[in-house]
Amino acid sequence: MSKQDFVESSGNVFADMELKDADELLTRAQLGHAVRLILEEQGLKQAEIAAKLDIDQAEVSKLINGKYHLFSEKRLFGFLDKLNKQVIMTVVDRPAGEPPSLVLHD
Repeated sequence: MSKQDFVESSGNVFADMELKDADELLTRAQLGHAVRLILEEQGLKQAEIAAKLDIDQAEVSKLINGKYHLFSEKRLFGFLDKLNKQVIMTVVDRPAGEPPSLVLHD
């Protein structure tokens, strides 16, 4: 077995890939993932999700398949609102040596 090189993540895979708007992409991914988990817990069919979120089935498919970058943060927050969820943000001091990041908690 050969030793493989690796790079430790900064905590934001999009920044690690040097993508433009990495912080926004991470936020969208975190919000979108939260929406998807809630929908999975509710066991709704795509047509029911579309009606509940007021989107078409093609957008439901994109959401369920993790294409969160196709949705603005505002829309994702709107989906959470329609799912009767509240997003609470907490601002805290970052520990020394930790990279800047946005962390969403359940």
